[in-house]
Amino acid sequence: MNKRTVLDATRELLRELGLTTVFGNPGTTEVPFLTDWPDDFDYVLGLQESAVVAMADAYAQATRRAVLVNLHSAGGVGHGLGSLFNAYRNRTPLIIVAGQQIRSLLPHEPFLGAMNAPEFPKPYVKWSVEPATAEDVPAALARAYHVATQAPSGPVFVSVPADDWTATTERPVISRPRVRGFAPDPEAVTELAAALEAAERPAIVVGGAVDHDGAVVETVALAERLNAGVWVAPMSYRCSFPENHPLFQGFLDPERGAVSDRLAAYDLVVVLGAPAFTYHVDRGREAAPMPPLFIVSDDEQVLARAFEGTGIRATPKLGVRALLNAVERSTRPAPAPLRRPAKPGNEKLTAEFVYATLADLLPDNALVVEEAPSHRGIMHDHLPITATDTGFLTMASGTLGYGVPGVVGAALALPDRKVVGVIGDGSSMYGIQALWTAARQELPVTFVILDNTEYAAVRILGDAIGGAKLPGTQLGGIDFATLAASMGCQGIAITEATALSGALTAALADKRPTLVHVRVSASNRSLY
Repeated sequence: MNKRTVLDATRELLRELGLTTVFGNPGTTEVPFLTDWPDDFDYVLGLQESAVVAMADAYAQATRRAVLVNLHSAGGVGHGLGSLFNAYRNRTPLIIVAGQQIRSLLPHEPFLGAMNAPEFPKPYVKWSVEPATAEDVPAALARAYHVATQAPSGPVFVSVPADDWTATTERPVISRPRVRGFAPDPEAVTELAAALEAAERPAIVVGGAVDHDGAVVETVALAERLNAGVWVAPMSYRCSFPENHPLFQGFLDPERGAVSDRLAAYDLVVVLGAPAFTYHVDRGREAAPMPPLFIVSDDEQVLARAFEGTGIRATPKLGVRALLNAVERSTRPAPAPLRRPAKPGNEKLTAEFVYATLADLLPDNALVVEEAPSHRGIMHDHLPITATDTGFLTMASGTLGYGVPGVVGAALALPDRKVVGVIGDGSSMYGIQALWTAARQELPVTFVILDNTEYAAVRILGDAIGGAKLPGTQLGGIDFATLAASMGCQGIAITEATALSGALTAALADKRPTLVHVRVSASNRSLY
């Protein structure tokens, strides 16, 4: 009779936890984990670890479930660290399992050995470990799952020596249900409900954690009950309120003065599922006084670092539900709806025209993955996200490399949805290897590359702070359609505005992965 191994026990555990889709890029230290790969497991191969982690990030975001990522010792983890930082800021429950050299060689700093492996991904993991013994591996993975999935969720890291998988074990596999979210303190809810009752002009600011927790429908109900205007928190990584709703007021820019200017018109602000607030630039001007502030978050660090306001700790859905049970329907007048810019003409192939055309063509259930930093504000103006369940994904950290892999991960997670990526030319090159995975998986996705031949966000922000003659911002010369074809995708190049609608229509209808390379005219619009 074959003895039960650590690998056998681990696979039992992974099945029970629903971790049978694994994203990875293998090396020799992963061979014992991958050998005799089970037929009921899926292995999604990426050609570079940063793309692997980003694909897994979007997959976990779209499914709202943890996912396992298998990386190769220190080198593979190092390649993936930028995307791991993204996953940490996105609160994504990734379980990173990295191969390690065999235990007998570790004292000698061997080839492919990872010295102090649990320290390498810190501080951008919630928990990190290399189990003390081989038999501890399944228990470590079970703990990693529960740490990753408990609010606020986030990535974890487990380093496993290669010879651990073949060790025998008699220890039972213990699988426990995922820990659920938590409701707010009743007295805190009563205090907030009383403040809302007394307010004449309340506002709600929503962050990515609202949609992450599947709480958009409840948040819409709360806003409607209060007749409160709704703003999107700076740099939100998901759409947490339908942008065509009459109560939708727009997006807060990541600058202290801009936030206070927007919120000064209100006499009470409730922040749901976001920091208060995330800033990117400091223009050195004195900010207007902030109205009274309540912050509802499941993250104790968000609540602790807020400069002002009353914190209420709760996961978003249970927090909003508690408020719905505590507030009455208001008779206060609703704020005026947001006025959007006019639809651009087709005289020039601008980013405005591309986004407006996409808005006309995308199906109602489309999921948009975005990574075009210099065009983010333009997207907000011309491509409103209206879905109430995972209609938009991007990265919260500002680290490039999410867009192209994110399309692939989201499409694998939601095969019944049309997934479209809008990605800058510079951004795309940080994860372009994921095109190969899209072709290998035969995904009916559309990548729209907005090519302005530069790192425009760097140039625009550089100009704003007085920079001059900045090196390293000019790109150009990349034939994205040919590059896509070399990786097995369809490629289309567009240089005239009149050809855009037809090309996008064909790409959206194609059952093959298709890249549309759009050479957009330069824009000098400020980022914020």
